[in-house]
Amino acid sequence: MTRIRNIKELAELAGVSTGTVSRALAGSELISLKTRQRIQALADEHGFRPNVMARNLRIQRTGAIGVLIPLGHETGQHISDPFFITMLGLLADALTERGYDLLLSRVIPTDTAWLERFVDSGRVDGLIVIGQSDQAATLDKVAARYKPLVVWGGYTPGQVHCSVGSDNAKGGELAAAHLIAQGCERIAFFGDPRAQEIGQRLEGCRAAMARAGLADQLSVLPAHLVAEVAHPDIAQFLGSTAQRPQGIVAASDVIAMSALSALADQGLSVPGDVRVIGYDGLAIGEQTVPRLTTVAQNLTAGAAHLVDMLLRRIAGEDTDSVVMDPELVVRASA
Repeated sequence: MTRIRNIKELAELAGVSTGTVSRALAGSELISLKTRQRIQALADEHGFRPNVMARNLRIQRTGAIGVLIPLGHETGQHISDPFFITMLGLLADALTERGYDLLLSRVIPTDTAWLERFVDSGRVDGLIVIGQSDQAATLDKVAARYKPLVVWGGYTPGQVHCSVGSDNAKGGELAAAHLIAQGCERIAFFGDPRAQEIGQRLEGCRAAMARAGLADQLSVLPAHLVAEVAHPDIAQFLGSTAQRPQGIVAASDVIAMSALSALADQGLSVPGDVRVIGYDGLAIGEQTVPRLTTVAQNLTAGAAHLVDMLLRRIAGEDTDSVVMDPELVVRASA
């Protein structure tokens, strides 16, 4: 039995046009089910597999979605970070279910043109950016001319790029208000506010503290998102602070876990001496000792929004940013 090498040979064998074969193999309902099944059977019988790259070239599609992680303010962070791993898994599942491959890049921005270079490379049909870092201006600049771009992150009125994320200010406020209700007056915020999302979480904390008349009792440590870097900084902060904080709001669960470790090293109990709240709602927070109180983001819904909105944008639609409500999940640490 001869092996069929291309669509033209399969069309000749089936007695139809190459266009009919192409549409039949793509599952187009413009071709009758009987004809589709006959052509697919012939293709299987003669070991023919369509050239996906050639097809994508014809229709000007790559079949791939780029997922970028820009690390402008936190260059030491890795893709193995629990938040990135969680979000990447959810995005990969959602994209493959829609027939797309995922092209992953971790980017250390060295200039303001890094995103333009990726967009103009033609390697993908659209882009999902995980985290705004300190790159909001770059995202806005590219989004003004490139529609198939969506970003996981916080929303700021007037921003150009389309984002999906939690209401970070509300999340920070929920965390601080809970600590205040538990009797904490001196509260520390751990996180670098240069990143847009973290800055919004700090704003929420400040709002809750001001409302309680405790605005001057909030201290800020711009802790790193990398655990091995955050831990010594937190330990030094706790050792040098004249009055130890009674509560800690961490900008991420990873920072919160570093705080739990640093507090244990200094012989301080949680929540007895210090109460700790993280942010993200990662599954790993269930395994800490004590179990971590956290402001949970609905990452599953967020990933679904990102993929759905991107595909709609690829199709030419406009989409508005999505701001989801965070949820305070109270566990033993607070």
